[in-house]
Amino acid sequence: MFRHRFVALLCTVLLVTSHVVAAAPDASTPDASTKALLGQATKQIGVTLSYDPNYRQLGYPMGDVPRSTGVCTDVVIRAYRDAFGIDLQQRVHEDMRANFKQYPRKWGLKKPDRNIDHRRVPNLMTFLTRQQASLPISKIASDYQAGDIVTWDLGGGITHIGLVDQTATADARPLIIHNIGAGTQREDLLFEYKIIGHYRWLPIDAPAPTRGSQ
Repeated sequence: MFRHRFVALLCTVLLVTSHVVAAAPDASTPDASTKALLGQATKQIGVTLSYDPNYRQLGYPMGDVPRSTGVCTDVVIRAYRDAFGIDLQQRVHEDMRANFKQYPRKWGLKKPDRNIDHRRVPNLMTFLTRQQASLPISKIASDYQAGDIVTWDLGGGITHIGLVDQTATADARPLIIHNIGAGTQREDLLFEYKIIGHYRWLPIDAPAPTRGSQ
């Protein structure tokens, strides 16, 4: 069992305080976009070593906390920035400004907050659904392809997010790149908790990154 219940609670602490997309090919033969995305996610392993759920004032666009720390959503945000130059901070903020009522209202906000909105799992779930990136939730490991985004309910309203890796367990269950409390890691997490979201959101023609890793 993971070190989870306590450290995963930090995801909820954080929650409280258009590129055309295409389906990736079979996970055994990831395309260039998938390789780029997972390559950048993998680079976070050994760099992001801790978990910090505190509210932070961020620059805009491309705002971030130091790469040595972060939360579960930062793994996904950084991977898309570094692989494709896609800034989920800006994408989510702009969509929320135009469609605020379509997003969860659980934090009591009356307007978008570009410092935190993109770092909240339910907001990313809403954004990806609005991008028509949502896929069926399944208990079959092969339904989860490399590069897919998965979200979980850890219990008690605690949510989590990670990326499906191209590596797998001996029984073909794909590993997950995520940060649940001890920094970015690659672990066997897919069916450890209740899956509440499954998404595939990859550019057809991946643009060159606009910046490198911090």
